[in-house]
Amino acid sequence: MSEARRERLDTPRDERRQLVRRPSYNADTFGVFAEQFARFMGTATFLIYMTLFVVGWICWNLFAPRDLRFDDYPFIFLTLMLSLQASYAAPLILLAQNRQEARDRVVAEQDRQADARAHADMEFLAREVASLRMAVGEVATRDFLRSELRSLLSDLDERAEERAQSHEDGADEVAAPPP
Repeated sequence: MSEARRERLDTPRDERRQLVRRPSYNADTFGVFAEQFARFMGTATFLIYMTLFVVGWICWNLFAPRDLRFDDYPFIFLTLMLSLQASYAAPLILLAQNRQEARDRVVAEQDRQADARAHADMEFLAREVASLRMAVGEVATRDFLRSELRSLLSDLDERAEERAQSHEDGADEVAAPPP
């Protein structure tokens, strides 16, 4: 009986119809609204507006004529309005934070993948540089060739001087009469 139940044409559906339809909304649109709302609530502009609203409310209810006041001293209605605003603001801010966290997670994963690729590229380049160094170690460098050519040149100069001296010595012996 653990098998999944197949839908058959001769069997009525198991679904129940809801008496009240659930409201439908676009999650992305609502998320964007929550982010904009949270972003606005974190600004100095919002704090200034809210401060002006509260100060205006208190001043009106303290200094206006008694018959025009709508919220006397303990300001219960103001407290209710601020609580209502906070009760809506908190979930919207949390929703915005959750969306930001999801974006940060995606960015962190992309950064991790880019770092892994860069690390692999650096390892490959390090191996290539090491192989080039080994190959260059077996190849004669310009300085090595110059030093070898200088030593060969000095050897040739020495031999030329020895030949010149041996020719001079031989010419002296030929020029001098035997005794």
